[in-house]
Amino acid sequence: MSTRATAGRNGVVMHVRCPDQLPEETYRQVLEELAELSPVVQALPPTAALVDLRGALPYYGVDARRLGEVLRVRTVSRLAVDVRVGIGPSITIAATASEQVPRPGGVLAIAPEDVTGWLGPLPVEVLHGIGPRQAAALRDYGIQCVGLLATVPPATVQRLLGGKAGRLAADRARGIDPRPVVPRALPATASVRHRFDEHTLDGAAVRAALLDLVVRLGTRLRGRSQAARALTLTLKFASGSSWEKTRRLAAPSGHEDDLRQLAYQLMDAAGLQRGRLTGLALKGEDLIDADQAPRQLSLDDAREARLAAETAIDRVRDKFGPRVIGPAAVFRRAS
Repeated sequence: MSTRATAGRNGVVMHVRCPDQLPEETYRQVLEELAELSPVVQALPPTAALVDLRGALPYYGVDARRLGEVLRVRTVSRLAVDVRVGIGPSITIAATASEQVPRPGGVLAIAPEDVTGWLGPLPVEVLHGIGPRQAAALRDYGIQCVGLLATVPPATVQRLLGGKAGRLAADRARGIDPRPVVPRALPATASVRHRFDEHTLDGAAVRAALLDLVVRLGTRLRGRSQAARALTLTLKFASGSSWEKTRRLAAPSGHEDDLRQLAYQLMDAAGLQRGRLTGLALKGEDLIDADQAPRQLSLDDAREARLAAETAIDRVRDKFGPRVIGPAAVFRRAS
């Protein structure tokens, strides 16, 4: 039975994975391509999305796999971006399927009647929603594949993984996932990340990486004509733990001067001593249109000069690329 033939009794969900490190503007363009297929699109930033195809299938008169192939042709030809597409009767099946598609792109559609047979042999760690620690706990008890997990009584799975996590894992192993696709555009945030090649204790390297994030976030905000009301700094440690703190700016801004000062305050608040870092993330929160941000007259000639230089630097980056110019501290280790 085809996916189209069962659309009336089951959901038909498409899960789309874009390449890693996709620029946010390109990701938005992918979302626009999805919106041409169906009005029910749920953004999953930074590089994924869900689409409810139930209304699209009868409109286009083709099956779901064909729509996935059409999407790939459009993203490749229009955006030079290939995508991995998973299609199934639920979010869990579609998302698990998209992860099984080899890079750089392809389409894997699972019909409702094939769900049990397809899920059964898969390792437990590839089931969407099962994290590494949960998979390790299941394997410790000899539960290696999704089919075996589906045969274990839900109460037993709950004892192994905890109440809610165990209940969800037991349901999803059986193909049960009633969650709907909820239309949602990109949230009013912008994030940039840095991962260290090796665990680092070097304060200068950490400060340079943070400054690079400030530059990248500011460039992105100004390119989108937005200003942030708050910043969130997240630190990832070699132990697997993390630290996160949010503070609000004195006034909404997308300027590097303002973002840098608050980012440094957040880093100082972390009180790092001997913590070995693996990565940093800086997020602009509660974004507004730059036109809505108040612009006060300043008597600080140095600040006004820096803002004028920032505008000129943005033009250089637009013309020659985002990495062609920046603070010396960011580039010093590459020389």
